[in-house]
Amino acid sequence: MAAFARLLERLLWPARKKQESEEEAEEGHRTQHGPRLLLDAPRCVQRPHGGAAASCGLRFGASAVQGWRAYMEDAHCAWLELPGLPPGWAFFAVLDGHGGTRAALFGARHLPGHVLEALGPAPGEPEGVRGALRRAFLSADAQLRALWPRGEPGGSTAVALLVSPRFLYLAHCGDSRAMLSRAGAVAFSTEDHRPLRPRERERIHNAGGIIRRRRLEGSLAVSRALGDFAYKGAPGRPPELQLVSAEPEVTALARQGEDEFLLLASDGVWDAMSGAALAGLVASRLCVGLAPELLCAQLLDTCLCKGSLDNMTCILVCFPGAPRPCEEAIRKELALDAALGRRVAELCSSAQEPPSLNTVFWTLASEDIPDLPPGGGLYCKAAVLAEAYSQLCQAPGRNWQKGPNGAGKPTGTHSDSSLDLKP
Repeated sequence: MAAFARLLERLLWPARKKQESEEEAEEGHRTQHGPRLLLDAPRCVQRPHGGAAASCGLRFGASAVQGWRAYMEDAHCAWLELPGLPPGWAFFAVLDGHGGTRAALFGARHLPGHVLEALGPAPGEPEGVRGALRRAFLSADAQLRALWPRGEPGGSTAVALLVSPRFLYLAHCGDSRAMLSRAGAVAFSTEDHRPLRPRERERIHNAGGIIRRRRLEGSLAVSRALGDFAYKGAPGRPPELQLVSAEPEVTALARQGEDEFLLLASDGVWDAMSGAALAGLVASRLCVGLAPELLCAQLLDTCLCKGSLDNMTCILVCFPGAPRPCEEAIRKELALDAALGRRVAELCSSAQEPPSLNTVFWTLASEDIPDLPPGGGLYCKAAVLAEAYSQLCQAPGRNWQKGPNGAGKPTGTHSDSSLDLKP
C-alpha cells in the first residue's frame, strides 16, 4: 500500500498542483492560513464490502477512497432487502458532499427511510414508484433543512438505484452518475445536472439567479443537490423551482435478461474514465472472477492512477446476467501478472542504479504489453507493479541503500532500512 501511494504521488504530482492552483483561483476556498484543498500524498485505504440476495440473484460490492482530498465527503448506503416490501426490492445510493460531510451523511442514513415511507406497502409500477422517489428526495431535503445550522454552507449530490422484480429505477441530483451495462454495451447513463443544461438554466434564470464561469452564481458547479439552502430561498417558488433543486430526475427501465450490472459512482470516478471504459473494465474483472467489492476497490485504484484527485465512491450491482468467471480469462490474467513481475525484475536488475518505481511504470507504459485489462490498461495493474517492486526491494541480497551521491545502489547485505521510492 505504501509503495502504491508513493507511485501515485509521483505519477500525479503535476496534475495535483495544477488542480490545486485552479481551485484556489476559481473558488477562493484556500487562503494563506486556510485549509489545504489537497494532501501531499493520497490516502489510499479502502474498506470494500458487499453482499448478495440469493432469492433474486443480486450481488453488490462497494468501496470508497479519500484520495488526494483533505477530507472525505462521500457517503453511500446499500439495502439488499426493504422492510415491508416483498423479496426482490433493493436500494443503493452514492452521495458526494461539498462544503462538508453533513448533507452526504444525512442522505446515506435517512434517504432510504424516506423512500420506504413514500413507496408504501404496495407501490404502483412504474409511475407510482417514480413519483414516490421524487417525493422521497424532497421530503429528505425538507428534514435536512429543519436540522441544518443557520447560515452554514454545504450540500450533496446523490444518485440512487431502486430495484424491483420488474424495473430498475434511477434517481439522481447533480453529477454523481449511474450506468447500466446490458448485453455487453452501455445501455443507459444518467446525465449530470449542470447549470448550463437548458432546463436547469431556465429554472435558474426564472428564480432570479445568474450563471457565471459555468457555475451557479459563479460558485456551485451543480444545479440539483440535497442541502445548499443558501440557493433555496427564492420567495414564492416551490422547492423544485428554486435556484438549486433537490427534485431528482427519475428514470424507470424495464428489466431484461441481458442486464449485466449497474455502476453508481461519484464524479471523481467519471472524471478519470468514460462510461464505455468503465463498462469494459468491470466486465473484464468479472470474467476473471473478482468479487464485486474487490472489483470496486480495483476500479478506484485505477481511477487514482489515471489522475482523479477527488474523493471517490462506487457501488456495483450485479444482476443474474452478469459476466461469469472464465477459465481462459483467469489463465491470461495470471500469466499477465507473472509477466509484469518478471519485467519489473528485469528493469531493476539491468540498471547500474535501481530505477524509481515511477520510472518502471512509465517504461512499461511505453511497451506493447498484451492482454492488459480493457478500459484500465497498465493503470489497472499499478498495484501489481508496486507490489512486485516492493518485494524486490525487500528481498535478501537485493537490498538497495543510498550511495555517496544520494542514489540507490544494490548491495549484497540485507538491511531493514526503509526504501525511498521517489526518484
